[in-house]
Amino acid sequence: MNAKQTIVLVHGAYAESSSWNSVIRPLAAEGHRVIAWANPLRSVAGDAAALSDLVGSIQGPVLLVGHSYGGSVMTNVAADAGDVVGLVFVAGFALESGESSADASSLVPGSTLGETLVRVPLADGGADTYIAPDRYHQQFCADLPREEAMLMAVTQRPITEAALGEPSGDRPLWRALPSWFLFGELDHNIPAGAHRRMAERAGARRVLEIPGASHVVGMSHHGEATRLVLEAAEATASVSA
Repeated sequence: MNAKQTIVLVHGAYAESSSWNSVIRPLAAEGHRVIAWANPLRSVAGDAAALSDLVGSIQGPVLLVGHSYGGSVMTNVAADAGDVVGLVFVAGFALESGESSADASSLVPGSTLGETLVRVPLADGGADTYIAPDRYHQQFCADLPREEAMLMAVTQRPITEAALGEPSGDRPLWRALPSWFLFGELDHNIPAGAHRRMAERAGARRVLEIPGASHVVGMSHHGEATRLVLEAAEATASVSA
């Protein structure tokens, strides 16, 4: 009998672990251990090292699922950190060596994220960034109810400016592992065309673009997201047997 993968869900910037709530239950119901990891959102290298530590502590196969900047982080997980068998990018960055999240969002025109950001200076000379609350709904999650968007805007976790501009490492994990991609047609953070380019160069097993969906396609279309993760789990089950 094939071992069930542990599915590690990696949230991105301007969100937090509860953004995965709608996919956690059905994944767990299929017998998978699920971890919604709290991404520090401080630096690509540092966050990836912390995720690598988590992966290394898990017995058995691991399927990584990353949203937005969470994709940047899982792209940089150490190849020998543990038994990672596949990657699912949910509106996530699959960065090339030396490419930053900011670079990848500009692979094609259309991102409007920068004009919505508010800076909070930090003692180290850097800055945290938030999406302005009054622009959060339209920018980040236009296909969710307004009340839910309001709660998300209040509970959003900031990311440092430095992390958004930090070059990815020289060993993208997607070069060594199978990948799956899900994104929305109306993603205002990372344009759909940029997602298509990243999926193509990663040689994605499957690419699913949802018409009309926003950057939080994993929430607004959680059924499709769950099915794609389970498809990836089934496809990698033989690897982890």
